[in-house]
Amino acid sequence: MLELERAGAGVVIGPEGKPLTIADLPPPDTKRWVIRRKAEVVAAVRGGLLSLEDACRRYSLTVEEFLSWQRAIDAHGLPGLRATRIQYYRPTPAERSRSTG
Repeated sequence: MLELERAGAGVVIGPEGKPLTIADLPPPDTKRWVIRRKAEVVAAVRGGLLSLEDACRRYSLTVEEFLSWQRAIDAHGLPGLRATRIQYYRPTPAERSRSTG
């Protein structure tokens, strides 16, 4: 835990516009990842509260999983993190071929 405190900035602004500290982050044993919890972890990494490596280690995430949360927020805002809507936000095969071609 000391490693996490040294790595971070101390306080960042969370997804709800309120100050966010290490103590405010979801517990390391979180199993149910709701939008707010995902957004808090992304805000913590972006704000320097946690490093990407610390966040992935703390929450047993892959780098790809974390980056997918970050891309979802960038592309669609917080609603992009909703697991039940993921297909709505995914590009169709036609959209994918247009962006690669």
